Amino acid sequence: MSLWTPDGEVPVERSGAEERPATSASEMLGGPNLDDLSPEERAQAEEMIARMAEVQRQLLAHPASAFVANHLMGLYELAAVHLDQPEPKYDEVRLAIDAMTSMLDATEDRLPESGAELRQALTVLQTVYVQRVNASES
Repeated sequence: MSLWTPDGEVPVERSGAEERPATSASEMLGGPNLDDLSPEERAQAEEMIARMAEVQRQLLAHPASAFVANHLMGLYELAAVHLDQPEPKYDEVRLAIDAMTSMLDATEDRLPESGAELRQALTVLQTVYVQRVNASES
């Protein structure tokens, strides 16, 4: 058996007996088997599984670009809230701006409804950041 890596195939030695691959999500995540649970625990687990399936169904009903844009707006809001404080923590602001910049650089062309607006918002945010830093150093 081998393992693919960016540097090519790497042989992998298996010690001992061949293990059976995990067949359920709970096995893959190291969780309990439903058969090992009490009736109450099983009912709770099944309810949780049903809720997670509903959330997944709702997620799949919308394009990924909507979620990416939402996360970008969250980073914008985070930076703006930190920047709006009487004594901003500029490292926190810069982290949010850098994360937003990186995400937007990688995805802007795939955000047809919001990419340009988010880029404009980022530019304004960066400008305000520079102004605030310069004012605090004066």
